[in-house]
Amino acid sequence: MPDSMPQRADYRHFQPITTRWHDNDAYGHVNNVTYYSFFDTAVNTYLIEVGGLDIHDGEVVGFVVSSACDYFASIAFPEPIEVGLRVGKLGNSSVQYELAVFKAGETDACAAGRFVHVFVDRASNQPVPIPARLREAMERLVG
Repeated sequence: MPDSMPQRADYRHFQPITTRWHDNDAYGHVNNVTYYSFFDTAVNTYLIEVGGLDIHDGEVVGFVVSSACDYFASIAFPEPIEVGLRVGKLGNSSVQYELAVFKAGETDACAAGRFVHVFVDRASNQPVPIPARLREAMERLVG
């Protein structure tokens, strides 16, 4: 678990996400596995819109090789949320994203997690250096 509660000010970019009816589980809150979908959506939206990632025809794709999430407070449909995004580590072919889920406008995170992308050549699945435009987009999030 993080040493302290993640705060909105700790993140560089925010992706609004609308919770959906089927995100809720039998206990009436968003199921734990759904948070990973929120993380994936926030990161890939940023990479597509800012970094120019071509998920359909690009030569380079990102594979998730590691992920984790800590939960602090529940959320439920129909709450609007925002996923905070920053880069914790930026390597030659890999990046570790640090993310947090916030209720819209709230300061304290409801959940915080991380995942690691390794960028690979689509045809060979072998690691490759992060392309320049993607790297530039990621560098904006370092911190």
